[in-house]
Amino acid sequence: MYNTKRLYLAACLAAGLACVSIPAISAPPDTPARPNLHDQLDALFNKHAYPMKGTQLAWQKDGEIYTILEPAAGGKGMDIVAYDTASGKRSVLISAAQLTPKDAKASLDIDQYSWSDDRKKLLIFTNTKKVWRQNTRGDYWVFDEAAGSLKKLGGDAPESTLMFATFSPDSTRVAWVRDHNLYVQDLATEKITQLTSDGSADIINGTSDWVNEEELELRNCFRWSPDGQSIAYWQFDQSGVGEFTLINDTAAEYPTTFKYKYPQPGTTNSSVRAGVVPAAGGPTQWIKLEGDPRQHYIARMEWAGNSRQVLIEYLDRMQQHNQLMLADAHSGDARLLFEDSDKAWVDVVPLTFIGKGGAKEPDLLWLSERDGWSHAYRIDRATGQPHLITNFEADVISVEAVDAEGGWLYFIASPTDPVRRYLYRARLDGKGTPERVTPADLSGSNNYDIAPNGHFAVHHFSTFTTPPNFEIVSLPDHKVLRTLVSNEELAKKVKLLFPNQPEFFKVPVANGITLDGWMIKPPDFDPAKKYPVVTYVYGEPASATVRDGWSGTIGLFNPILAQQGYIVVSLDNEGTPSPKGREWRKCIYGAVGVLSSAQQSQAIQTLAKERSYIDTSRMAIWGHSGGGSSTLNVMFRYPGVYSTGIAASPVGDESHYDTIYQERYMGLPEQNKQGYHDGSPINFAGGLAGHLLVIHGSGDDNVHYQGTELLINRLIELDKQFDFMDYPNRTHCLCEGRGSTYHWFSTMARYLEDHVPPGGVAR
Repeated sequence: MYNTKRLYLAACLAAGLACVSIPAISAPPDTPARPNLHDQLDALFNKHAYPMKGTQLAWQKDGEIYTILEPAAGGKGMDIVAYDTASGKRSVLISAAQLTPKDAKASLDIDQYSWSDDRKKLLIFTNTKKVWRQNTRGDYWVFDEAAGSLKKLGGDAPESTLMFATFSPDSTRVAWVRDHNLYVQDLATEKITQLTSDGSADIINGTSDWVNEEELELRNCFRWSPDGQSIAYWQFDQSGVGEFTLINDTAAEYPTTFKYKYPQPGTTNSSVRAGVVPAAGGPTQWIKLEGDPRQHYIARMEWAGNSRQVLIEYLDRMQQHNQLMLADAHSGDARLLFEDSDKAWVDVVPLTFIGKGGAKEPDLLWLSERDGWSHAYRIDRATGQPHLITNFEADVISVEAVDAEGGWLYFIASPTDPVRRYLYRARLDGKGTPERVTPADLSGSNNYDIAPNGHFAVHHFSTFTTPPNFEIVSLPDHKVLRTLVSNEELAKKVKLLFPNQPEFFKVPVANGITLDGWMIKPPDFDPAKKYPVVTYVYGEPASATVRDGWSGTIGLFNPILAQQGYIVVSLDNEGTPSPKGREWRKCIYGAVGVLSSAQQSQAIQTLAKERSYIDTSRMAIWGHSGGGSSTLNVMFRYPGVYSTGIAASPVGDESHYDTIYQERYMGLPEQNKQGYHDGSPINFAGGLAGHLLVIHGSGDDNVHYQGTELLINRLIELDKQFDFMDYPNRTHCLCEGRGSTYHWFSTMARYLEDHVPPGGVAR
């Protein structure tokens, strides 16, 4: 389970670091006047002084036209406005007045909208409610452009109970999920047909259970066949899965509870299967997949470019084998088309076809790390053989579009600059080497929403200090046709927060590894003085922090801290999802938390030796979620490196997180007992020597409050003093309720002020 070379490194680092006592710290003398920290945080989180504008754009007619929501005349509601992509000619396609229900005083508040394939009907999602992470439950209305009619779907269904409504390919019906069952409504007759009837608290049809939504991003779990005669769907059976209870102490006079199914590592998972049901109603034909359905995941499913077959990504529980199964929709028989394997883990791949078929069924686009890089392959539909498309020594970060007619694959990559993102393209036949499409002067993060025809794109450009600029460009020449949103006003405000440009740097650690990092210095920075350091960390496989791109409102906390007289730093250790090859990302398999804490600790000490203006007696580290876990591991394993740590919503014990995430990177607990022990901060709490603040929301359905309570008990047993902040009933984001985000960040800021005083001091 372990990468022995790197675990040896971790052990050496642990043995080589002295456990030093934490000296008393006083505020630097003659601290210059600075902006009031808490006023700045109030402006950021409560007064929303840094709003970013975006755009809800939908491509039409393969990209020759796009639509955008724009305020209606008089400011009453939103019009859906069409633009000719090439010329920019504007026309109001559907007015707010047309989207106003009979006897209503206002038009529908549009959360999302989508068009039928014939572009004659519009489906509107409104009155939405959150289900776990996203608002996926609400009301749906259909606007018929020809008839000028606006009708609500669902018959007498209660308000905000429909999920994932989707037009049939012939535009005559809409399917949706309600109360764990699938329904189809005929738009002409308004007749509703219930396709499944066994939905319950345990049997889930057409959507997913908690863990599959959270970790595999499965939400809309049904698919119309191309001919509109059938619907393929997932079914999850949660019976036998461990039930978790969240306690709400403040909603009523007596505590209330909320219970849901949450599988922890090594425990029972939901049973999952896929079936095909006639859209007119009738029995389901279940797909015949080998193996225990509780020991596998159906990670993705799509119709296979026809109405006879479905393609299924079938993962084993260890997530080391991803089998691409081709199944007959009528008989349920399935055969293996292609398999990808990895000794660590395989990633889930979006099922994307190359072309629209015809005489020959379309081939499949696939991403694999089989040669040491994340590369795109063309899977031959007849033989199942992979053919390399992206022939270069670099990672494909994400696929953006397939231009089958032109013969190109568009994707994001950054071969020599892992902290930035650029658009590339490669020939679908794999000939030649990929070529960069993003212009050389756009150094930063470049993201694209490419039109279906591959000729145009919405280009989002941002940097660490520049909020996104949205524009329409033509491809492949990248000519700017028009700007959609510039965010100029926000950019002016943000510029004031960065009197010093952030520095991107590299720092060596053991074994010849180099970590990327960024640093923000105080406005009055004087290299002749010494300054405190605040390190922002994540450190786990789900995210990287060192990116030259906009990180949103919460990211502005870092320059605000710097304005107080802190040097703010972030570092990406091995195991984070940086485009540096498979070995970089997967070397931590079986030991999450071990190598990361070793490299984070060594890197900051190396940086302090290189830069004499870093005050090693005033250093703090903080992070949220996986970053909270990393903070605990650094504070417990390497005492004395940081005098102060703040861990928000951490996983204190890896055996108490969910199956899909933890088992993907750690394997099963019974097969990797040592790895689970060594990666869990709770087992090293005895090393705590500095100031520690632990923050958690008691309503966290993701990283449970339970884990922090277990950690607290351990610290008490060890007679370790620490500080703790509980946010009642807040979830993992710590964001619910008025003032919550402000209070969270101002609490951290006060803690830093108390224990790591800001400002430069003479050497």
